Amino acid sequence: MSHPPLDAAEAARLPRIAIEAVAPTVDGGRFPVKTIVGRVVAVEADVFADGHEVLKADIVWRGPGETGWRRAPMRYLVNDRWSGEFTPDVIGRHEFAIEAWWDDFGTFRRDLGKKRAAGLDVALETDEGLLLLEEAASNAPADAARALADIVLAARAEDTKTRVETLLSPDTLKAAAAADPKAFATQTQAYPLDVERVLAEFASWYELFPRSESGDPTRHGTFRDVIKRLPQIRDMGFDVLYFPPIHPIGTTNRKGPNNTLTPGPEDVGSPYAIGADDGGHDALHQALGTLEDFQALVQAAKEHDLELALDFAIQCSPDHPWLKEHPGWFKWRPDGSMKYAENPPKKYQDIVNVDFYGPDAIPGLWVALRDVVQFWIDQGVSIFRVDNPHTKSLPFWEWMIGDIRGRHPEAMFLSEAFTRPKVMYRLAKVGYSQSYTYFTWRNHKAEIAEYLTELTTTAPKDFFRPNFFVNTPDINPFFLQTSGRPGFLIRAALATTLSGLWGMYNGYEICESAPLPGKEEYLDSEKYEIRIRNWNQPGNIIAEITRLNRIRRENPALQTHLGVRFYNCFDDNILCYGKPRLRDDGSGLADMIFCFVTLDPHSERSAGYELPLWEFGLPDDGTVAVTDLMRGNSFTLTGKSHAIYLNPHELPFHIWRLTPSAGASA
Repeated sequence: MSHPPLDAAEAARLPRIAIEAVAPTVDGGRFPVKTIVGRVVAVEADVFADGHEVLKADIVWRGPGETGWRRAPMRYLVNDRWSGEFTPDVIGRHEFAIEAWWDDFGTFRRDLGKKRAAGLDVALETDEGLLLLEEAASNAPADAARALADIVLAARAEDTKTRVETLLSPDTLKAAAAADPKAFATQTQAYPLDVERVLAEFASWYELFPRSESGDPTRHGTFRDVIKRLPQIRDMGFDVLYFPPIHPIGTTNRKGPNNTLTPGPEDVGSPYAIGADDGGHDALHQALGTLEDFQALVQAAKEHDLELALDFAIQCSPDHPWLKEHPGWFKWRPDGSMKYAENPPKKYQDIVNVDFYGPDAIPGLWVALRDVVQFWIDQGVSIFRVDNPHTKSLPFWEWMIGDIRGRHPEAMFLSEAFTRPKVMYRLAKVGYSQSYTYFTWRNHKAEIAEYLTELTTTAPKDFFRPNFFVNTPDINPFFLQTSGRPGFLIRAALATTLSGLWGMYNGYEICESAPLPGKEEYLDSEKYEIRIRNWNQPGNIIAEITRLNRIRRENPALQTHLGVRFYNCFDDNILCYGKPRLRDDGSGLADMIFCFVTLDPHSERSAGYELPLWEFGLPDDGTVAVTDLMRGNSFTLTGKSHAIYLNPHELPFHIWRLTPSAGASA
């Protein structure tokens, strides 16, 4: 499509200053960049104009509810690239932009200094400078105008040499800046920034089924039973306690043990078959307890420094009240029967899905689902793990999460979308705080390094937060089925040190791995029956998990996936990586968490490796102090080349803190 040419007047109104390549942004500002409260946001852009005038640029930004802009100055780097930073101090939706302008007095001052240095007659130039200051004062705020007027009045009576000194003085520069008319000022569009609480990026998740917490295989567990487990979960170092659905379970096509279609009268069914005569998504399974019992659990969890996360699964059993009350929210087959859920070849006969674009779905279904989330927020829950969000409407998620977080910025959503990368990333863009990832299936050195490099150095770094779950009720990884206790330690070490977010489904700490033959599923899956466990059984890894979570809390470098760097270790079965921490003043590294993890759970391994002395600015014969954070000993290492030994039957990983040795010089 052709556009008519601009006339001269229209062209003259176009921005004279170019502001390009603003970073960070997501899809040019279509979606927000993600960060956490209190973290410095570093912004860069190309800023340039015609001519040789001096430019200035600011980041302008504001938080939720603010109408005026706050400002932070930008600095020139190189090749027209500028940088600056600001620090959001509250959670919620922010926005930032870049404003640039011609600094007329700065240009004059620069040129006056050059002419004076060359010995030129600058008498006329001083008159020009005073006129600039007078013009600036004429439109300046009162205080700035008075300051400039005093400077100009005094300078009028001075000789040329003294005038020059006055015009080049820091006091004059400060006064001129306060009154700067900002010639040809240009401001970019406002770019959205989603600021969340720290738990959105740094948390350890623990998943359990409340119905299995009675300690008695013949008795259904309750919320009160879960309260008894809270100290144990807290003591292992977890922050978030997550439940699969806790709602009434339908009886039509109820699943029996191991996903069979022949349940007995006492079989509890899958909690994902949500809804029965006694309610749907805003109701509780009666065997778990009352709403008062649930609220007591929420309060008890807070007292143990735990937050509850609930599963938001948008699916219904055939007995869900919505099927009778709102048949237009569902798809029906030509013969009038309901269409149950499936993911061929898997079939979920006990579940039917809603139709987001059904004849009566908009806005009724959308609002009803939003109201379900709001109901649980009203009960004290602010974290939701969402089941299969990639099979639901993307516009729905953008609207619903935006609506909820607009009123409750503390709310967080974890995406359980094991699907194509671009779909996973889109879910993050439309509002999800965290996501499950492919980590579960990354077992080899090259693929782990490649995946983390993608997450930390390419576009997703600005909006996608990976939660490295080591297992789930749906996924019993093949690696864990054959690796024994060493394999569980290996995967826990990788998850806790590579990402600020990790999670485990209970049973992991006692190394449960019995599979359905040939499948990544658990034998006698807890999805279909009550499972009672002995947490103190021999071979458990509770102490190691507790230690790993403590190390994460004590070392800020481990509280994010960002910043990981991979280093040379000359064995394809040993992954070597580090996470540096900068000094507070940004002048260099304060320390580095340095890890070795064997990926071979069966054999002892040893290999040469390179100690990254260069990261500290040290020469190849430099020395670093090492603290072994798992074993508790300390030593020093000198030189770049060393060897490492790992025995998977003892401890299949090392986690060291490296600091420059006392007396070491860069």
